[in-house]
Amino acid sequence: MRFDITDEESKKAKIPHEIFLTNLIGNHILWFVAALGTVKTYWQPLALVPIISVVSLAYLLWRAKKSAKTDSWYVMCHWQIGAQRSRIFIYMLALLAVVSLFGWIGYTYLGMMQVAVMAMIGGMGILPVMVTVLVLIIMESDALYQAAQHRLPKSILEKYPNPGIAVIEDEFKHDD
Repeated sequence: MRFDITDEESKKAKIPHEIFLTNLIGNHILWFVAALGTVKTYWQPLALVPIISVVSLAYLLWRAKKSAKTDSWYVMCHWQIGAQRSRIFIYMLALLAVVSLFGWIGYTYLGMMQVAVMAMIGGMGILPVMVTVLVLIIMESDALYQAAQHRLPKSILEKYPNPGIAVIEDEFKHDD
């Protein structure tokens, strides 16, 4: 659904998606791969990845909560989209941490072979996180485009009903 909002509101609505995409692409893909190349000599660049990620995700969640009280309805909706997807990413990172913990326990205390532990961590931990990152990049890129086009998805409109902002185009409305 397309709304009659100002370009200023549209710019503000793009901010949560830009932050989230910067964290996913810039931090978790580009910086992570670059830091892996120096990990034998310098471990600090690799340690920045989780630090930057935690700060970004915490800011997105905090700002989304604050947005409900301070921003316009349209901007608040886009912050909620960013927060919702941040939670999904946090759950996936938690899954990776749990799988890694089980792998460490299996290797240290249960006598699992290192190859089996790496296969378990890779297949049940890293692979789902990588797929989630790719899906979230696609979803957030679309949300960024929607913010620029003054649009919101139907699922958000159902959760946060329109308080009376003029609708320019309603692609969800069916003429019967």
